[in-house]
Amino acid sequence: MNSYVSSLFSVEGKVAIVTGASRGLGQAMALALSQAGAIVVAVASSEKSLANTKEKLSAHNPQHLFLPCDQSDAEQIADTVNTVFQTFGRIDILVNNAGIIRRAPAEDHSDQNWLDVMNTNATGVFRFCRAVGKIMLEQGNGKIINIASLLSFSGGITVPSYAASKGAVAQLTKALANEWANKGIQVNAIAPGYFATDNTEQLRNNKERNDSITARIPSGEWGQPSDLNGAALFLSSKASDYVNGHILLVDGGWMAR
Repeated sequence: MNSYVSSLFSVEGKVAIVTGASRGLGQAMALALSQAGAIVVAVASSEKSLANTKEKLSAHNPQHLFLPCDQSDAEQIADTVNTVFQTFGRIDILVNNAGIIRRAPAEDHSDQNWLDVMNTNATGVFRFCRAVGKIMLEQGNGKIINIASLLSFSGGITVPSYAASKGAVAQLTKALANEWANKGIQVNAIAPGYFATDNTEQLRNNKERNDSITARIPSGEWGQPSDLNGAALFLSSKASDYVNGHILLVDGGWMAR
């Protein structure tokens, strides 16, 4: 490959935090960054949940870190970011993937459901951005990739807290880009469509909903976790240096229909 092109898309030696890295989209993006030469800090709710990711990633680089962190806990987020910085002296990439979903009709959607989802999906994302952003501002460079959703654009069904949280992620991405774009930091988001993950298992097991969703996707199939890798690597590399505040849909064409 042409050396210019290689350098443009390279993440070799970059320090990348990936939250929600125990499975699904987070694990796939962590593995892709690792295979592309980044030093990955895989973060998930518990050390036990990271065991499979650790097995997959450790073969690529012994420098990889695996850190438990409750995304809803401010102190744990601060400690996690501090540990990474103290270990490596910099943070080049943050992939804010961790999130939860609670399904219930709006009239039955409890306060606890709302608070749990918003605290993890919106407040937790902001806290990670804020903590890592301070380090990147000192460095004068960095890449932040927040994981938004189709529901950053539409309301969904029986997931009001999730839709609200992902709307917040999209707007937070734009707000941070406005503040940090002229300081060498690119803040963007990926909005996945319907992907085959644990979060969507309930939908896929419901034949009527599964068939309805599949029929609505122009590509005719649900996304696989690895389908996010190209977007994640692009937004992590120099190739995206003039991309800021963008919400990149990876949805099989859903929003085009």
